[in-house]
Amino acid sequence: MKTAKMIIGIISMVLFIIIAFQSCAAGIGNTLTDNGEVSGSAGTMLAFCMLIAGIVGVAGRKSKGASITAGCFYLIGGLLGISNVGSFADLMIWSVLSLIFAAVFIIAGIMHKKTEE
Repeated sequence: MKTAKMIIGIISMVLFIIIAFQSCAAGIGNTLTDNGEVSGSAGTMLAFCMLIAGIVGVAGRKSKGASITAGCFYLIGGLLGISNVGSFADLMIWSVLSLIFAAVFIIAGIMHKKTEE
């Protein structure tokens, strides 16, 4: 699981850039059309949650606490994204992906065995 957590963390850090740019564009579009949606802001929050979770997941891939912490950040980001999907339809995809990553990290954290040194 250590390798999987590292790969997911790196993917999250790369996705941060994509999600952040899309969210900024969606936020500008929401502001210009004055439609009252907050999907752009929710996407930005999701992007930062994925960045933080990715960094924590890679840095603490051998730790039970770090796995659960990263999973919680993925979970918070995913729930923020799903609850605020509007005209920014890609937000649903990124939110579901974040929830999948949360499940992997939380399950890995729960199943983590402490090795004897």
